[in-house]
Amino acid sequence: MNSLLNPEGKLMLVFTKIAYSAYLNVLWFFCCLPIVTAGASTTALFYVTLKLAKDEEGNITKSFFRAFRQNFKKATVIWLILLALGIILALDGYIFYHMHSESAIWTLGTAIFFVILAAYAIILMYIFPLLARFENTIKAMFLNSIMLGMRFLLCTALMAVIYFAMAFIVINIFTPAIIFGEGLCALLCSYFLANILQLCAEKAEAPENGQTADQEAE
Repeated sequence: MNSLLNPEGKLMLVFTKIAYSAYLNVLWFFCCLPIVTAGASTTALFYVTLKLAKDEEGNITKSFFRAFRQNFKKATVIWLILLALGIILALDGYIFYHMHSESAIWTLGTAIFFVILAAYAIILMYIFPLLARFENTIKAMFLNSIMLGMRFLLCTALMAVIYFAMAFIVINIFTPAIIFGEGLCALLCSYFLANILQLCAEKAEAPENGQTADQEAE
């Protein structure tokens, strides 16, 4: 029993990180409220959760807001692009749904739509963690996101399951679980992403690779 309550024990560390995720979820939510800042807020969230996944968290609040400031401009541009694309996809989905038919053209169009939707979802899951860890152009961020998502399909699928599971629990089972929301999802996904991004960092350090560099640690 004493080992379970030991502040340095694994169980207590798990509870501590879950508590951190709830706190980060609150920070993330309030920093997303103007809507246009959602990209910077999500980048800051992943900056901290990636450190948590490697036991390098430091000062949670300071790390979050420092990453928020450092990535604000690029993250906001990326988010506005994604927001515009999301609105277009939502309108296209609405049109396809209400134009349902048995024609080959409709079937082909729907198939293409779902492929684009899957690519969009992959970019959403990868681009902000990438921005939290690396410096690169916006175009490169989009390309690298889709390439990583396709290369590590198992990781991509597991991350999607985490987000869908959280949404299902909050909507259908236990609404107060929303206190963990994006914070816990980001933390769990960070355990999968940490190794992938480490591989990217090691590859980026090779002479033949470009200017991609890991952001300064605290």
